[in-house]
Order: sequence, then structure tokens, then C-alpha cells
Amino acid sequence: MPATSDFKRGLIIELDGDPYAVEDYSTQSPSARGAATLVKAKLRNLKTKQLVAKTFKAGERFKEPDYEVRSCQFLYEENDAVCHFMDDETYEQYALMREVVEYEMGFLRPNDPCRAVIFDGQPIGLQLPHTVILEVTETEPALKGDTVTNVTKAARMETGIEVQVPLFVAPGEKLVIDTRDCRYVRRSG
Repeated sequence: MPATSDFKRGLIIELDGDPYAVEDYSTQSPSARGAATLVKAKLRNLKTKQLVAKTFKAGERFKEPDYEVRSCQFLYEENDAVCHFMDDETYEQYALMREVVEYEMGFLRPNDPCRAVIFDGQPIGLQLPHTVILEVTETEPALKGDTVTNVTKAARMETGIEVQVPLFVAPGEKLVIDTRDCRYVRRSG
């Protein structure tokens, strides 16, 4: 059973019957004698994607949720509403509503690998690799003489998401994109 002392980013705990992932946390030690140390945490509900702030007493324990993460691949999207995935081991297919995995779909192309989060036998979300390689389909050309450092422009990637990229990036280039914060990392190899 995890406790507040085990908190780290990505830890999954169960609260009120739902799985939550720890996104951020901090400890607060009151100055009054005998007062308990508090742990303030930002938790994301893995079912609803809602972010909540909670405060716990130090040492408080939590139930481990009955979940598993399974390797799968994105197959196709049906009517811009339902996304279909296939388990890499059992070949079982999962269907998730587009609104549940809206952010993640900005980084996935058909046949791309990902990981399905299964809670109580039902898929509730996806975990992506930390970086993906995507091709730039559309961006403005760089202006000659525009050499100020850290100047960026918007680029539309092949999956439809927009990423801020350096001025030298042109359409057709493949880029490494960080999926955690939708950020340009570097050109691909």
C-alpha cells in the first residue's frame, strides 16, 4: 500500500474507487508544535482526466488500484469519434472514445505503438512514449535576417497537432517531439 512518503510523479493510487496519477506534490511542515506535516498533491483522475488538488496528512496510506498497462498499437479511428487499438500479446481489440484520448491522439498515427491503461478489465486511457518522431506538413518560411535566439514559429505535424519549432524547420522534416508537454526536442537523425 503506497503512502504519502512514496509520492512521486506518475505514481498511481486509488481514491474513492477511481485511479489517480500524482502529477505534482509538496510537503508543508506547520510551525506549531505537534502539528502534523501535510502533503499537498495535484492528482489526475485517469478515468475523467480531471485534475484535482488534495491535502493529506503525512504517512497516510492509499489502496493500490487494480490496473495494468498493456502494450498495444493504434489501428484506426472511426467517424472521428471512436479510436481502435490492438493488444500486442493477445490481439484483443480495445475501443476508446476520442474525447477520452484527445491529447494522446495528437501524437499517434495508424500502427504506432502505445500502452493501454486497463482498470477493472476496461481500457480507460493511454500512455505514450516520452518522445515520438513526426513529420512537419505545414509551417511558415523563415525570414532572412530573423536570427534572434529562441524565436519560434508554429508548425503543423502530420497528425494535426501544432508545435512551436525553431525558425529553421521546414515542411517535410522529421522532428522529435516530447509527448509530455508537446514540445520540439530536435530534428530526427
